[in-house]
Amino acid sequence: MKIDKSKIKKIVLAYSGGLDTSVIIPWLKENYNDPEIIAVSANVGQGDELDGLEEKAKNSGASKLVVANLEEEYVNDYLIPCLKADAKYEGYLLGTANARPLIAKALAQVALAEGADAIAHGATGKGNDQVRFELGIKHFAPDMPIIAPWREWDIVSREDEIDYAAAHHVPLRISKETNYSKDKNLWHLSHEGLDLEDPSLEPTYEKPGFLEMGVSPIDAPDKPTYISLDFEQGVPVALNGEKMPVMEILEKVNKLGGENGIGILDLVENRLVGMKSRGVYETPGGTILYFAHEYLETITLDKQVQHKKEELAITYGELVYDGQWFTPLKKALDAFMDSTQEKVTGTVKLKLYKGNIIKAGVTSPYSLYSTDLATFDESDYDQAEAAGFINLFGLPIKVQAQLDQKLKKESN
Repeated sequence: MKIDKSKIKKIVLAYSGGLDTSVIIPWLKENYNDPEIIAVSANVGQGDELDGLEEKAKNSGASKLVVANLEEEYVNDYLIPCLKADAKYEGYLLGTANARPLIAKALAQVALAEGADAIAHGATGKGNDQVRFELGIKHFAPDMPIIAPWREWDIVSREDEIDYAAAHHVPLRISKETNYSKDKNLWHLSHEGLDLEDPSLEPTYEKPGFLEMGVSPIDAPDKPTYISLDFEQGVPVALNGEKMPVMEILEKVNKLGGENGIGILDLVENRLVGMKSRGVYETPGGTILYFAHEYLETITLDKQVQHKKEELAITYGELVYDGQWFTPLKKALDAFMDSTQEKVTGTVKLKLYKGNIIKAGVTSPYSLYSTDLATFDESDYDQAEAAGFINLFGLPIKVQAQLDQKLKKESN
């Protein structure tokens, strides 16, 4: 849909204060007849990145900054469903992907409340976020025009953006030498660009300032750290025996995981738009929670549910990665995942050591593991009964073999 620029008087902009959104404010004012720009920043746990953002937004040309505090909603309504599903995309724990639909929701709500004529975002035409933002906006504000400057302007690189910012006196916290593209929230931190665009190069994990949520496994302590996590119906409820809200558990395991070099992923992934891209993800606490949750499920889910859940986790992860959060299939999968979690309750013990998570014991009042049945010692299990089972289980193989022998004799 082609936008009539003359009718765009007020624009709500997804604003992080990073490179893309910093230069978008003056660009929109130059190219859309000087509209009012309302900057919207979603607080999903990016910490000090929000410091000074209001002043920066106004100095760049915005009329005001709206900060949507979404941390609790992000944890409870977006992170926990993904954790219950064990959802991943090619090993990636969806830290950017599962935040975008919530940010899109906030953008749409502010735009409708402010009577905006359009919503703008800084996602590039090569990436996944343009899809995630726009599908979310379409769900909450289906008739709202969407402006994506990266699909319109003649800026072709992040270096061009830095030059544009300098020409328009837009202050930046980065330089051409430190210009990684980053996304940070409660769950993770992603790094893309610069040397990471060459998959033949090793990331500079030991270089001061590269990793922000933790340390390289090489720099982690030589002594392991033991932790325990309690879950109730698939949701973490306690750390080391102390009950606390999920967000507090996440903050603490982020710290413990980071200190022990946990959750660093170097990934060449298949983007939704068809190309491969390479990035480094830091997800220390999330990696621990996923590992513990899957560990607990090994004793609380039966074989059929566990195997089907593993299959559907792939579909779930792809839906989230592809921006399909607000879809009937995602809703149906959530219902399935919730039903599988009814007895995923128990305690998991883990050992964290130099980038590794090592199992240290698991218990549950709903455990399906029977020591009596599994033991190599004497038990109530009658091993002789296995013969009848094997005869029935192998009957199709036997019938096929008999037929093959018969046909072979006839052909001779």
